[in-house]
Formats: sequence, structure tokens, C-alpha cells
Amino acid sequence: MPFLSKMHGPLHSPGARRLVAVAASVAWLVSANATHAAETVPTQTRPKLRSASDLPPIPGGILRVHTADWLIDPRSFTARAGRQGTNHQICLENGLIRRTFVLAPNAATVGLDQLATGTSLLRAVEPEAQLTLNGKTYNVGGLSGQPNRAYLLPAWLQSMTNVPGSFQLAGFRQGTTHAPFHWKRTRPSPNLSWPPPGTSLEFDFQGTDPATHDVSVTVHYELYDGLPVIAKWLTVHNQSAAEITLDRFTVERLAMVEAESAVDERPEMAWRVPNVQVLSDYMFKGMDLVTGNQVASWQKDPLFRTQVSYAHQTPCFLVCQPPIGPGARIAPGSVFHSFRSFLVLHDSTDRERQGLTIRRAHRTLAPWSAENPIMMHVRNADSKSFRTAVDQCAEVGFEMIIYTFGSGLNVENEDPSYIAKVKADVDYAHAKGVQVGAYSLFSSRRINDENDVINPKTGRPGGAIFGSAPCFGSRWGFDYLKKLTNFLATTGLDLLEHDGPYPGDVCASTQHPGHRGEADSQWVNWQMSAHLYQWCRERGIYVNQPDYYFFTGGNKTAMGYREDNWSLPREQQLIHSRQNIFDGTWTKPQTAGWMFVPLTEYHGGGPSATIEPLKDHLDAYEAHLANTLGSGVQACWRGPRLYDSAETQALVKRYVDWFKKHREILESDIIHGRRADGRDVDYLIQVNPQLRTRAFAVIHNPLPTEIDRTLQLPLYYSGLREKARLRRDDGKPERIRLDDQARATVRVQIPANSRTWLSFE
Repeated sequence: MPFLSKMHGPLHSPGARRLVAVAASVAWLVSANATHAAETVPTQTRPKLRSASDLPPIPGGILRVHTADWLIDPRSFTARAGRQGTNHQICLENGLIRRTFVLAPNAATVGLDQLATGTSLLRAVEPEAQLTLNGKTYNVGGLSGQPNRAYLLPAWLQSMTNVPGSFQLAGFRQGTTHAPFHWKRTRPSPNLSWPPPGTSLEFDFQGTDPATHDVSVTVHYELYDGLPVIAKWLTVHNQSAAEITLDRFTVERLAMVEAESAVDERPEMAWRVPNVQVLSDYMFKGMDLVTGNQVASWQKDPLFRTQVSYAHQTPCFLVCQPPIGPGARIAPGSVFHSFRSFLVLHDSTDRERQGLTIRRAHRTLAPWSAENPIMMHVRNADSKSFRTAVDQCAEVGFEMIIYTFGSGLNVENEDPSYIAKVKADVDYAHAKGVQVGAYSLFSSRRINDENDVINPKTGRPGGAIFGSAPCFGSRWGFDYLKKLTNFLATTGLDLLEHDGPYPGDVCASTQHPGHRGEADSQWVNWQMSAHLYQWCRERGIYVNQPDYYFFTGGNKTAMGYREDNWSLPREQQLIHSRQNIFDGTWTKPQTAGWMFVPLTEYHGGGPSATIEPLKDHLDAYEAHLANTLGSGVQACWRGPRLYDSAETQALVKRYVDWFKKHREILESDIIHGRRADGRDVDYLIQVNPQLRTRAFAVIHNPLPTEIDRTLQLPLYYSGLREKARLRRDDGKPERIRLDDQARATVRVQIPANSRTWLSFE
């Protein structure tokens, strides 16, 4: 089985129109990546500003008194740009965080503040960016002459000087946020704004070195309403008559206040780092934000001579840059776009609050990840099996059916009769109100020596991150992209289940048409993947990918589980399932992670691990439905059918109807209650202060006997205070009191191996 060969789908439009669209789209995808996303320099529509006096004043000061918690009521935290103190300083601020810039003698960040805690995070001035062009490194903005890098006094700025040879500020613009790509909404989702509302600043820098006189750089910033996150990216404009090569770039260089002081040497992992996190759209090779991070690193600052660490080893210098390359050639009159980084400034070290912050950032920066269709994975692609499964999905209220891995569907088949057959089946499903998805394996497969990733160490195929892998920049990769997008568009499929998405392999081939060699291979492969997912996003096609491509258009990745565990006995699978959901939702919304329920035998295990025949194991089937739907998580229900009797059908429909009735609160923020261990009750709590039902909890009893427990449930993030109305199992409301920490004390009685649910209004 290839790495995480999984499950998942959306898209319906007349085939003829899609054929026209896909031809243009594939041409754009291939040409954009073959030229490293070099585009014609856009005309700036906003007027260029040269003085801080062109912006309104914003009061200074770091210490603030906040009357509202932004995680409960973010409405008062509106992003704005303004003048700070003097005519040489401007800032971005939203009441939660602030980034301050000096404009003369050059532009540079001189303040980074967490206003909710009154914390100054910046200790020294660095360039706004760095570029290596044609082998030479240049600073973009920045100042020199700071006498002590432990802290930064405003008075010192007056005597600091420009860095010779650096790109010089030529002007700046203020405006609103804009979407990097379109999101076509074709399925139910919360009413989330795209682009996220907020404000932006753009700083234009011009080269001053003889080799860079005709090169300019724009540093882009966005700050969002009600969110402690700053986005940043670069565009490099080649206005010369010759091609230039961008060997390396650094989007962010921040000399941060150290999180702790230690004199002695320590192992690298033992250091505490500043209370910030970095997200980016250049994430891969991982299904969580830590593993998927490819750009952010905490480095030592040897120029910080006054630090307590005797060997100057404190990791307090944040650098955001690609691991290698990009090695991009920028043609005359073209512009290069970097990845986007998202700096998250936390206001607490509490794990739950930090998780809520990251999840809020997820829904703001990748709102499509809140789409959460109920999906089946059908094992057989023949029309009879597929349509029978579609009929069952429609009967019980499932919203999507996916040709799973091993079903026999081949999205690379260009035979018109085959495509027409699949389209007819997809049309049948659409007529029943069911969307359709298809599985495609990209990485973790062997093509041939000509098209596989070439290992830089050996000069031969093999040794890729997951063994063998094709290069997206190869001729096969271009053909695969054409076949895949044509199949999706022509058949009207609604979902791409893209298994083994590009994980970051470096390819040393000098013969592939999409890249020149090792230096630019990672950038090209990532861009082709990102553009494919954006192409899907713009057409309403749902994307399941076992990787962290959310900020380039991906919808869902694995919640996190071990596939072999689905061969365990049924009762063990149920505990593992709730553990996986509990653990997988700390930093991603439950709507962004899929679970798995094998209705038929999977990875062995025999009869004790299998739900089929479904009618004989209704207790396990019901428990899986409660585990996933009750936590707002969608599983990949993999099998030939969803029910095999009237009783089974009624069970599935009852839970689907129940989920849809409570969908808004079930898909809301999770507060982690007690993790499943099979020894006592376990539960999660969903909260949403914007709904009538403010909190919801499904409480599981894994024991073979009835339990009687009194629980203290934390409802602070629901917005409820002092009192609430409690409903048990959708029954009549009863009034309860909350303590001064907004906790509800509730007695529950739950039958053996069963569950109950509580809602709070």
C-alpha cells in the first residue's frame, strides 16, 4: 500500500465548458511552472506614499486594557495602518498585535508587540528581506549601528545608518487584503470571508548596486481583523533587459527577545523558543503544522554579544526561507512571487488557547477547510456497484461518494469511451444530489529512470522521501497534470483525493523540461502542486491530501492514525478512534482532518476486526458513527455499501439526520475534555459564542457497566456566563448555574458501552 493511500471530493459543470476551461488551465499551469511563476509586472493601482503623514495617527504604548476576549468576541479588533509617533514611523495594528516600521534612512521593522499581553518581542533591527541575485546577496531595507542587540531604544534609531548596497525604500502603499486565488463555493460551509478582512502595507524597494539598478522588490504585509497573525511575502520585479537568477531569498528575519536565558550549553531541542509560530503556504512532508513546516527556523545570533549564553547559543533569531533554492530565472519584464509566511503571535502558553488561535487562523486563512461533506469510499468502480452505493448514500443523507484506492478507477485513462462511462456515472450521482470524488496516486510510485526524481547523492533514481517518486517537472509530470485535470473537468468530478502529494523531494536531473537541476527542482515541484490545488479550488473541486497544503487550496488531511490499527478488534478500534480525534484536533479544526472506518476487512484482523456483515455488528457501527459525527469529524466509510438491512439503514440515517440537525455546533471549536483510555468517561466539548447552542458535548462510556458521574465542564469559550439552559439527549431544557470560571457541574448517567450528549444554550 502506498504511503497513506486514503480516501476523499467536489465539481459539476457541463463537460463541454469544462473541456475548454481545462485546456486553458493546463496551459497556464505548465507555462507558469516552467518559467518559475514569472508573470508580467502588474500595474500598481494604489497611489504610492512617501511620508508617514499620509496615514492617520495611531496612539502608541504597548500596555493595553482589553474588555473583550478576541477568541469569544473579535469584533472590536479591527486591523488598520497608521502613523506611529513621528513622521518617520508607521505601523500595522489590530488591538491584538502591532508591527512598527521606520521609513528613514531606510525602511525596517523596529517594533513587534503582543498588545494583549503588553509584550515587546523584537530586540534588534534586521533587513526586511534578503535576496541572492546572480550569486550575490543583498539586504532589502534594514539599518545598522544598533549599539546593543539585547533591546532596541527609540532614541538609537536617530543615529542608525543605511546599509551600503542594500535595496532602498522608494515608497509604500496602504490598502485592503486581497485573495491570492478564487474560492468557488459548491458545498455547505460557514459564512467565512474570503479574502479575510483586514488591511495591507506594501513597501517598494529599489536596487542601489550597479547590478540591481533595474531590479525592485515589493515587501507585502497583511494584518487581519480579530486575529493575531501577520502575513508577509515578496515580489521581485526584473525591469532590466537581461534575465536574472534568484538563487535564494529570505522572507523574514526577526531578532526576537529570547524566551529564556541559560549560561551553559544545551541540546538543541531543550531550548525554549519565543511564543510565536509560523504558518506558510510552503508546507509539505507532514500532516501537522510542525512536521509540515519547511521555512521557519530558530537560529543563533552571534552578533547578540550580551546574551547570557556563554557560547552565544540562544535560539532567538527567526528566519523564514525555503530549504533550498528557488534558483528561479526571472525574465525581463517579469515578476517572481515568493511563498507567504503567516506569523502567529500567541498571547498565552496554554495549549488549548494556543490551539484555538491556530485553528482560528486556519479558518481565516484557509476557510475552505471548514467544508466538511459526509463521505463514503466505494471499493468498486464498475457502474452497477457505484450506482448501488450512490443510491444508498442518497437514501441516508451522505453528501459525497469517492472512488477509493483500489476501486479500479483510472484518472489517467484518456480513452473517450472510458471518460464518457465515468461521466455518466457521475451525472447519475449528481442527479441524486451526491457529489463524487476520485483517488489518484502521485508520489510513492515508480515511473522510469527518465521521469523519476534523481537522487543528488547518487545521480540515479531511488532514495526519495517515500522511496521512489516521479518528478512533477518531468515530461511524465506534465502529461500527468494534463490527464488529471482533463479527467476532473470532463467527468465533472467534485473531489480529488491526491495521495502522496509532493513531499519536497529534490531532483538532480538536468533533462526534465520543468526545471534546470537540483537548485530549482523543489520550487518547481511545489509550485506545480500548489497551482493544481488552486486550480481545483477555483473550480469548486474538493482536495483531500495527506499533507499540509491547506494554504494553497487543500481542504483536508488525515486526522492522524496508524493504518494497521484498523486490523485490531472492534472494541480497540473505537478507543483508538477517539484518541486519534482528541490528539489530532489540537492545532487543526476537526473539519480539516479525516478519519477512517473500514466497513470491510482492512489490513487483516479477521472477523473480530470487521463490521461486515453490518447488521450483525450494529453496536460497533453505531459507536463509529457517534465517534466521528459526534465530534464533527468526517470518516472515510470504506466498503461496498452503507447498509445491508432496514435496521442498518435506519441506524445510519438517524445519525446522519442528528448530525445535520446539530451541524453548526458540532463543527465549531473543540475544547479538549478527557482523552479516551477505556477506564472512564471521555469527551470533547464544542463551543461557539455566535450560536444559540453555545456548547455541545458527547460523553462516552467505554465500560461494560452503567456509570454515574458528576462532571465539571469548562464553558468559558462558549461565551456563557453565570447560567445556561442544559438539554440532555435533545430533551427539555433545564436551568443550571455556572461557577465564576464559567464551568458547569453536571451529573450524567450513561448505560454500559454507550454515550449521552449535552447541549448548552
